[in-house]
Amino acid sequence: MIALIDNKYKIDLSKPIDISIPLTNNEHNPIAWYQNTPEIEPVTMGDWIGKVSEGKSSTNFNNIFFNPHAHGTHTECLGHITRDFYSINKCLKQFFFTAELISVEPKKVGEDLIITKEQIEIALGGNLPEAIIIRTLPNSESKKHLNYSNTNPPYLEEAAAIFIREKGIQHLLIDLPSVDKEHDEGKLLAHKAFWNVKDVNQVNEDARFNCTITEMIYVNDSIQDGSYILNLQFASFENDASPSKPVLYRIEK
Repeated sequence: MIALIDNKYKIDLSKPIDISIPLTNNEHNPIAWYQNTPEIEPVTMGDWIGKVSEGKSSTNFNNIFFNPHAHGTHTECLGHITRDFYSINKCLKQFFFTAELISVEPKKVGEDLIITKEQIEIALGGNLPEAIIIRTLPNSESKKHLNYSNTNPPYLEEAAAIFIREKGIQHLLIDLPSVDKEHDEGKLLAHKAFWNVKDVNQVNEDARFNCTITEMIYVNDSIQDGSYILNLQFASFENDASPSKPVLYRIEK
């Protein structure tokens, strides 16, 4: 099925490219921020078990316990870092965007691996999409299963986040558990720079309420760098973040 986005970009809806990581309740699930594996378990009430294979229920009826930030692909709004509550479900009201996929090998700086402004600027090559998707190199499939806790993963330098904001890019997607350093004393420099939040206790009027950060994606090597249309899907949680399913579509000629 062919669709026309903004009367300009033609995409084939029958050819989605899913860059999300599914949530599971086993060792294959990625983990961050010192959490345990997600829990997916049938409801139990007395001798009744909500699992068809147990022979006591006509339906599968599971409870799920997980943390959006720690257990897979998720999209967050500025409410992630502010004193006042802001919901991703209220902040994001449009779901199709022009997007540029870039690949970057973080630079070694002391004990850290950092994605720099210069790398982002060169990789974008003058393109000004609504969304940027950053694939870090090397790009092992282990990203889909890693426990990132206490591993000091690569992160985005503040200047790079400022550059992305100043270019008018509204949505930042990355294959890391955070755009910021794991242990940064709560500074969250890249988050604040991207959302233009100057004071988390009293958010400035020019903060970017409609902009989002999506973390813990996975972009297979078979997907080439370049321009796409992004469909940014998420569950309707009234929360600062929600599990999400970013899907790319190649732009048809």
